[in-house]
Amino acid sequence: MAIPKKGTRKITVGNETYLWLIRRKATYNQTDYGSGHIHVAIEHAEVPGTTLVIYTDKGHPKDYGTGKVIPVTPSDVSKWITQARALNWEPEKKGPQLSVEIEGDEMRIIKKKN
Repeated sequence: MAIPKKGTRKITVGNETYLWLIRRKATYNQTDYGSGHIHVAIEHAEVPGTTLVIYTDKGHPKDYGTGKVIPVTPSDVSKWITQARALNWEPEKKGPQLSVEIEGDEMRIIKKKN
Protein backbone atom coordinates (compact mmCIF):
# COMPACT_ATOMS: atom_id res chain seq x y z
CA MET A 1 0.00 0.00 0.00
CA ALA A 2 1.54 3.30 -1.07
CA ILE A 3 1.24 6.41 1.05
CA PRO A 4 -0.34 9.51 -0.51
CA LYS A 5 2.24 11.96 -1.90
CA LYS A 6 0.47 15.08 -0.66
CA GLY A 7 2.03 16.24 2.59
CA THR A 8 5.02 13.87 2.49
CA ARG A 9 8.55 14.91 3.31
CA LYS A 10 11.75 13.49 1.80
CA ILE A 11 14.62 12.18 3.84
CA THR A 12 17.86 10.53 2.79
CA VAL A 13 19.33 7.79 4.96
CA GLY A 14 22.57 6.29 3.70
CA ASN A 15 22.26 6.52 -0.07
CA GLU A 16 18.50 5.90 -0.16
CA THR A 17 15.69 8.45 -0.31
CA TYR A 18 12.43 7.87 1.54
CA LEU A 19 9.10 9.64 1.87
CA TRP A 20 7.52 10.01 5.28
CA LEU A 21 4.16 11.27 6.42
CA ILE A 22 2.34 12.04 9.62
CA ARG A 23 -1.43 11.99 9.26
CA ARG A 24 -2.65 15.58 9.56
CA LYS A 25 -6.14 14.83 10.79
CA ALA A 26 -6.31 12.87 14.02
CA THR A 27 -8.20 9.59 14.01
CA TYR A 28 -10.88 8.94 16.62
CA ASN A 29 -8.41 6.88 18.69
CA GLN A 30 -5.77 9.61 18.50
CA THR A 31 -8.10 12.12 20.19
CA ASP A 32 -9.15 9.72 22.96
CA TYR A 33 -8.15 10.79 26.45
CA GLY A 34 -4.60 9.60 27.15
CA SER A 35 -4.38 6.97 24.40
CA GLY A 36 -3.63 8.97 21.24
CA HIS A 37 -0.13 8.71 19.79
CA ILE A 38 1.51 9.95 16.60
CA HIS A 39 1.73 7.45 13.72
CA VAL A 40 4.29 7.76 10.92
CA ALA A 41 4.23 6.07 7.50
CA ILE A 42 7.46 5.66 5.49
CA GLU A 43 8.19 4.26 2.05
CA HIS A 44 11.08 4.20 -0.42
CA ALA A 45 10.89 7.28 -2.69
CA GLU A 46 12.05 5.73 -5.98
CA VAL A 47 10.85 2.12 -5.64
CA PRO A 48 7.87 2.06 -3.28
CA GLY A 49 7.22 -1.46 -2.06
CA THR A 50 6.58 -2.31 1.57
CA THR A 51 5.33 0.58 3.69
CA LEU A 52 6.65 0.97 7.23
CA VAL A 53 4.03 2.14 9.74
CA ILE A 54 5.41 3.36 13.05
CA TYR A 55 3.24 3.68 16.15
CA THR A 56 5.25 6.07 18.29
CA ASP A 57 5.14 6.70 22.01
CA LYS A 58 4.82 10.45 21.38
CA GLY A 59 1.47 11.88 22.41
CA HIS A 60 -0.74 13.22 19.64
CA PRO A 61 -1.23 17.01 19.92
CA LYS A 62 -5.02 16.61 19.57
CA ASP A 63 -5.26 14.00 22.34
CA TYR A 64 -6.97 15.55 25.33
CA GLY A 65 -4.46 13.89 27.65
CA THR A 66 -1.31 15.20 25.94
CA GLY A 67 0.32 17.68 28.29
CA LYS A 68 3.58 18.39 26.51
CA VAL A 69 3.81 17.92 22.75
CA ILE A 70 7.07 16.30 21.65
CA PRO A 71 7.34 16.56 17.86
CA VAL A 72 8.57 13.88 15.48
CA THR A 73 11.78 15.22 13.94
CA PRO A 74 13.71 14.19 10.83
CA SER A 75 16.41 12.77 13.11
CA ASP A 76 13.74 10.52 14.72
CA VAL A 77 12.63 9.33 11.27
CA SER A 78 16.23 8.68 10.19
CA LYS A 79 16.89 6.65 13.34
CA TRP A 80 13.66 4.66 12.88
CA ILE A 81 14.49 3.86 9.25
CA THR A 82 17.90 2.56 10.33
CA GLN A 83 16.31 0.45 13.09
CA ALA A 84 13.67 -0.94 10.72
CA ARG A 85 16.32 -1.89 8.16
CA ALA A 86 18.13 -3.75 10.97
CA LEU A 87 14.83 -5.62 11.60
CA ASN A 88 14.93 -6.74 7.91
CA TRP A 89 12.50 -4.15 6.51
CA GLU A 90 12.96 -4.24 2.73
CA PRO A 91 11.18 -1.14 1.44
CA GLU A 92 11.91 -1.87 -2.24
CA LYS A 93 10.15 -5.26 -2.19
CA LYS A 94 6.38 -5.60 -2.60
CA GLY A 95 4.58 -7.01 0.38
CA PRO A 96 2.30 -6.26 3.29
CA GLN A 97 3.07 -3.23 5.42
CA LEU A 98 5.45 -3.65 8.33
CA SER A 99 3.99 -2.30 11.58
CA VAL A 100 6.29 -1.44 14.46
CA GLU A 101 5.99 0.19 17.88
CA ILE A 102 8.43 2.64 19.41
CA GLU A 103 8.96 2.87 23.15
CA GLY A 104 11.81 5.14 24.13
CA ASP A 105 14.67 4.09 21.84
CA GLU A 106 13.39 0.55 21.27
CA MET A 107 11.58 -0.62 18.13
CA ARG A 108 9.65 -3.87 17.97
CA ILE A 109 7.57 -5.49 15.26
CA ILE A 110 3.85 -5.74 15.93
CA LYS A 111 2.71 -9.29 15.33
CA LYS A 112 -0.42 -9.65 13.24
CA LYS A 113 -3.32 -11.48 14.86
CA ASN A 114 -4.71 -14.42 12.89
